[in-house]
Amino acid sequence: MAVSVSRDLTVQVLEDVNAVKLSDRQQALRAAIQKGEPKCLGVSQVMLGLMVISYSIPLHVTEITEVIHLGVPWWSGLTFITAGVTAIILDRNGSIKTLRVCLLVSLVSAVLSVVAVIIYSVDMNRNSPGTCDKTPSSRCSMKYYTMNMSRGVKTSLLLFTLAQMVISSVVCFLLFRQRSSFRQYTSLSDAAPSTPTSVSPPDLN
Repeated sequence: MAVSVSRDLTVQVLEDVNAVKLSDRQQALRAAIQKGEPKCLGVSQVMLGLMVISYSIPLHVTEITEVIHLGVPWWSGLTFITAGVTAIILDRNGSIKTLRVCLLVSLVSAVLSVVAVIIYSVDMNRNSPGTCDKTPSSRCSMKYYTMNMSRGVKTSLLLFTLAQMVISSVVCFLLFRQRSSFRQYTSLSDAAPSTPTSVSPPDLN
């Protein structure tokens, strides 16, 4: 905080240099974030989340497996949507606090994507369609067709989840790099006045 004293003993509190640096860094942070286009990545995450949830609906009319028992498409899809909405908010409000929240949500999304990929892979390995058991009418059993459809849907969900894992990892990398660049300014506060103020000396008479 800079202070100047005039000849009439009037004290002026000048603009805080740290506050100016913080404001400049926040503007630079916003510009750096927008270069990474978090809005586009956020929209992609929201779309993937909606697709995961909508594509999982046919699984409820087929044989219920571990994927449905654990509700993987639902919690993973909602996590993707949350991460996307947070990235869109970050594009509009490029503050360090919002960056931290978006980084945390994207990290959770990436971790849950890995968990979902593992569950999909294990489920598809355990519940393979098997061989076609011919019925007297020379057609495969209904279970064979439903398991094939279920496997196809799970393959699509697995691909969507892999895409989400890549996007979340990219977002985490970009945000962590920006956070590291501005870490030294996170402890600064805007307690200092933004405009000069004057303090008159007390009247001793």
